[in-house]
Amino acid sequence: MPGQRKTPQARDRTIGAQLRAVRTEQTTLTLEAAATAIGWSAATLSRTENGKRHISSEDVAAVLAVYRVPTPQRDELIESARAGAQAGWWSRPLPGVLPDVGTLASYESTANALVNWSIGVVPGLLQTERYAAGFMLADGADPADVETRWMARLRRQQVLPKLEYTAYIHESALRTPFGGPEALHEQLDHLLTASTRGQTVWVVREHLPHRALLHSWMMLHYPEAPPVLHVELYRSAVYLHDSEVDVYREVLAELDDVALSREESRSTMKRLQEGL
Repeated sequence: MPGQRKTPQARDRTIGAQLRAVRTEQTTLTLEAAATAIGWSAATLSRTENGKRHISSEDVAAVLAVYRVPTPQRDELIESARAGAQAGWWSRPLPGVLPDVGTLASYESTANALVNWSIGVVPGLLQTERYAAGFMLADGADPADVETRWMARLRRQQVLPKLEYTAYIHESALRTPFGGPEALHEQLDHLLTASTRGQTVWVVREHLPHRALLHSWMMLHYPEAPPVLHVELYRSAVYLHDSEVDVYREVLAELDDVALSREESRSTMKRLQEGL
């Protein structure tokens, strides 16, 4: 068994799902029998298959050797694990940037769809510079760190052209002028042109009671693994998996029902912009 391990990343969920598929579809091994053959505990293999444990290319090689998969398939999966472990910008700590930003960026980098629900602030992936800086300062950031934190956010935004992105934004978030009225005017302009960049923005009107008002979140979807839910907290975050995500699918369906239409959403944003 390896010693100290890295924090699980998004690529671990994809690789774990692939290993689980190989075990269930190409072998007759139960989870317990496979774990014994590999020399792991059943709990370790379960966490590996569910992406809750960092998976090295050596782990993949050891598992596939036990499963006796054909050499071409084995080599492909090992190489995929090795390539997925290559460092991205998020693997290098940036001064003034919270460590969880890197974890979130790694999850976003392998997603094929993201859905944001935001109550009090425009989602970070859609923020403009002046608005983001205003929010960071209001959040207590050291002014000397704002530029670095904005660059990290801008790098996160680079995933948007590569995936499907949908944002549900509460009307109250569109009224709060982080960075001042001009910054909010600019931010609303950015939201109004989101569709030209392939992004979808729905407005959820104020004073409408529904359970989504409890907190904001982002659901990340993957082509070969179950979705993950990211909940941002103050100076930290939590990630929900598997059955924990199910209730949020129900909440998402409700948001879809209560959100304004595309044209009504645009009209609301224009009206708020004209009132600044």
